[in-house]
Amino acid sequence: MALRLGDPVPDVCVQTLDHNGIATVSVAALCHESRLVLFAVPGAFTPACSARHLPGFVELAAAFKAKGVATLACTAVNDAFVMEAWGRVNNANATVRMLADGNGDFARAMELLQDARPFGRGWRSQRYAMIADGGRITHLFVDEPGAFEVSAAPHVLAHL
Repeated sequence: MALRLGDPVPDVCVQTLDHNGIATVSVAALCHESRLVLFAVPGAFTPACSARHLPGFVELAAAFKAKGVATLACTAVNDAFVMEAWGRVNNANATVRMLADGNGDFARAMELLQDARPFGRGWRSQRYAMIADGGRITHLFVDEPGAFEVSAAPHVLAHL
């Protein structure tokens, strides 16, 4: 069962890659004094994630900012190099923080880590989106396995 509304955002560190190299970032710190929209995908460069999930948030980034979202972020159980490259290929790096959850620690803390080993994919994050404000989860949209509906950018935007 995933965390509940009102729970604090897990204080787990993830990684990003920029011109200075790999940096460690606390997800909780990203929304301590502001509003964060974070969406999680099962994997970078995967079909639905690349064709619809990430592009939807890139296309609506200005609308999220207009609704008071300070940080728009994407996470996956991939390393920082993969997340940066995926962001670059999708023209996302200027609008979406690409957060690498390489060991699945954040997905595990969110109670949304899924076992995809039977399919040769290891441990992955479930597909979900969350709105957090002041360090607390205010909305959590978890898609059913294989679905892409409630974590889509238009659905999340409609709840701001």
